[in-house]
Amino acid sequence: MNLKSMIGAAALAVSASAATAADDVTLQLKWVTQGQFAGYYVALENGYYAEEDLNVTILPGGPDIAPTQVIAGGSADVVVEWMPAALAAREKGLPLVNIAQPFASSGMMLTCWGDVGISSPADLANRTLGVWFFGNEFPFMNWMSKLGLSTDGKSETGVEVLKQAFNVDALLQRQADCISTMTYNEYWQVIDSGVSPDELVTFKYEDQGVATLEDGLYVLEDKLSDAAFTDKMERFVRASMKGWKWAEENAEAAAGIILDYDETGAQTETHQIRMIGEIGKLTAGSDGSLNEAAYQRTVDTLLGGGSDPVITKAPEGAWTSAITDAALK
Repeated sequence: MNLKSMIGAAALAVSASAATAADDVTLQLKWVTQGQFAGYYVALENGYYAEEDLNVTILPGGPDIAPTQVIAGGSADVVVEWMPAALAAREKGLPLVNIAQPFASSGMMLTCWGDVGISSPADLANRTLGVWFFGNEFPFMNWMSKLGLSTDGKSETGVEVLKQAFNVDALLQRQADCISTMTYNEYWQVIDSGVSPDELVTFKYEDQGVATLEDGLYVLEDKLSDAAFTDKMERFVRASMKGWKWAEENAEAAAGIILDYDETGAQTETHQIRMIGEIGKLTAGSDGSLNEAAYQRTVDTLLGGGSDPVITKAPEGAWTSAITDAALK
C-alpha cells in the first residue's frame, strides 16, 4: 500500500470511528442517587442509552447542588428539576425549557403529629412547620397564601417556618408540628424510625389543589435551535422513558441497579424497593409528555402567591412538546 492509500485508509477509519462514536450527554439530578431517578440509572445500566448512541453521564445532586446553577454554568446538558424552581429561574433570566415530564403527579406532602390537634389544613395556624428551601419552598408558600396564613411567625393567622434539613429530625425531635415529606422518601423515614402511621396526619399537595409539577427534564432554550442537540435530546428522552417503564415493572431489580450506582453506600435495598414502588405511582401513565392542564395548574398556583408570588407573570416558551413528539412517535 502506497502512502496515499495509507492516508486514505486512515482517513476512512477516522471517519468511520466518528460516525459510530456515541454522543455525550450529561444529566444533573436534583438529589442524591436513589429510586427517585431510577429510570435514568436503568436506562444507563440496561444499555438503552447505548442503543441510542448516547454516552450518558449522570451527576448526583445533594443539599449544596442546585441543578439550575449547574446548567447555567455549562456543566450539564439537561437537568432534573421541579417546575416551580425552573419557572422562577426563567423569570430571573435563566431560560430553562421543559422538554419532558416523566412525573405525572406530585409526591409532596406535609406530615404532622396526630396528637397536636391537627386534623385539617385550617388547624395549621399558630404552628411550627418544617419547610425545605433552595426552591422547594415555593409550593408550600403558595399553599399558605391560599389558606390565608402568613409565614412571618406563629399567630392565629400565621405559621412559623422552620428551615428544614433534608431529613426528618425536626419532626422526631418535636421541633416542628409538621414537616415536608415526599410520599416515596421522608414519610417512610419517619415510619422506619418506629412511628406508626396512625400517629400521623398527612396532607398531600395533590389533594389540596396546590400541587406543582416535579422532576421534569429541562434544557437551556438556545440549545434547542441546534439540530444536533435536539436530536440527542430526542434519543435521550426515548431511552429514559424506556428506563422508567422498566423500573415501574421491575422495582426490585431497579433497586439493585440504584444500589450499584450509590457510591455513598447510604441506601438500603428495602427503602429503595419501596421508594421505586411509590415513584411508580407518580410516573404511572406518563409517556414523558407534559400535560398542559397540569402545567397551567402549576403556573396558576405559582402566580397565586399573594403579595410575594413565585412568578409575577405567565411564562412564555417555558416548555416544548417538540422533543417528546419526535421521541415518542
